[in-house]
Amino acid sequence: MTERRRSGILLHITSLSNQFGIGDLGPSAYQFIDFLKAAEQKLWQILPLGPTDYFGSPYAPYSAFAGNIYLISPEQLHKDGLISEAELKSIDFGSAAAKHELITKAYANFQKLESTNIHSEYQSFYRANRFWLDDFALFMALKAKFTGVSWVNWPETIAVRKPDALASWRQKLKREIEQQIFAQFIFFRQWQQLKNYAHKKGIAIIGDLPLFVAHDSADVWAQPKLFLLDQRGMPEFVAGVPPDYFSKTGQLWGNPLYNWEVHYQEGFDWWLKRIKMLLQLVDLIRIDHFRGFSAYWQVPYGDKTAINGRWMPGPSSDFFTAVKSELGTLPFIAEDLGFIDNKVIQLREQWNLPGMCVLQFAFEALKPNPHSPHAHSRNCAVYTGTHDNDTTVGWYQNAAPEVQDYTRRYLGSDGTDIAWDFIRTALASPAKLAVIPLQDILSLDSSARMNIPGTSSGNWRWRCSPDALTDQIGARLADLTLLYAR
Repeated sequence: MTERRRSGILLHITSLSNQFGIGDLGPSAYQFIDFLKAAEQKLWQILPLGPTDYFGSPYAPYSAFAGNIYLISPEQLHKDGLISEAELKSIDFGSAAAKHELITKAYANFQKLESTNIHSEYQSFYRANRFWLDDFALFMALKAKFTGVSWVNWPETIAVRKPDALASWRQKLKREIEQQIFAQFIFFRQWQQLKNYAHKKGIAIIGDLPLFVAHDSADVWAQPKLFLLDQRGMPEFVAGVPPDYFSKTGQLWGNPLYNWEVHYQEGFDWWLKRIKMLLQLVDLIRIDHFRGFSAYWQVPYGDKTAINGRWMPGPSSDFFTAVKSELGTLPFIAEDLGFIDNKVIQLREQWNLPGMCVLQFAFEALKPNPHSPHAHSRNCAVYTGTHDNDTTVGWYQNAAPEVQDYTRRYLGSDGTDIAWDFIRTALASPAKLAVIPLQDILSLDSSARMNIPGTSSGNWRWRCSPDALTDQIGARLADLTLLYAR
């Protein structure tokens, strides 16, 4: 990874503003890149791009490879001649089914097109991605057929992937499968166009790699041997973390755990394909829950909290040796938050991976800690907060009086512009990377929080107002960025 000092903004695609109810890959995304450029930023960090579950969590996708079709831009489809203006006006984008209706109409129009470059692009995309796309498209078609229930509750023959059942359902759901493949093609096509635009503006994209996948996913259904499952296909154990800063009972994520022995025997092939797929979309990868590669918290399936879990050894250096051998480099940022022991630190340092420092954690205790700005190393990424934290204004407002006092004294601040005090401190840090959530740049309170760990509903809903990114804010950020040589 390059050693030059850079800074950027953390903003997920869904938080962009537009008229279609959820941020997407359309004009507002291009406008945000223009804002980044004007504000002298070099990085745009996003959350995972996979198809989300019922609660909208990007950390529980239906696939580790697929894209979220809800991010497809209607305006870009219209620009490409795949949807008419009349058809756009006929869709109620306040409806949960709007994007599916959009894709259905676009696919019908795509089929009517005579041979064009887009048909050639489609065929190339399909050939390059069949290794995951065939199973994913069938999985999603089956989920729709069986009203969204988990794959373990499908008819047994298809749940356990009997060859005759697979062949039969592929024929029965042929059109639905083809439409799923088309939707993925459109997502990746629109994303590549956006990424190319970012690169032209000098903006690199930081993606996010969740360590675990959802149980109800194409990955677990298609390759159950890679996970610790019982004969019914249910998890034997699930993922989580012990009690920590965010939760007194720990966090019970519920993801199935990997059968690391099988992954090792296969040369980590599934992981290598997953990482290479993500690197087609982004330039750097933040590894969420990096400590799980050293040791992960194993909780018996059925427990109501994560308290009764235990640490189990992860693949450690064997994994990174395989990745380095395949890629020749390790373009990672290690999310090394939570309970971190010496083995985690040694693993990160062995591979020279930048860790994370979060300024909100620097002031929670008066004793020294690695998040304190004076303790930052060059090889790290500093954040004012993350998608799991409260906004900095919300954090400060809810902090204990002694924490507020310590924060003010440390920063030389009166607390009236606390978010920008944090931004200045992050940009001045010796850390080579600095990333600021957009909510902090806008000085927003807790109402703009993105996620509360340990809760399943009410998250991932924050949207940036369309007039929020003013020239004045951009100029202020640019001034500090240039001042601290980022």
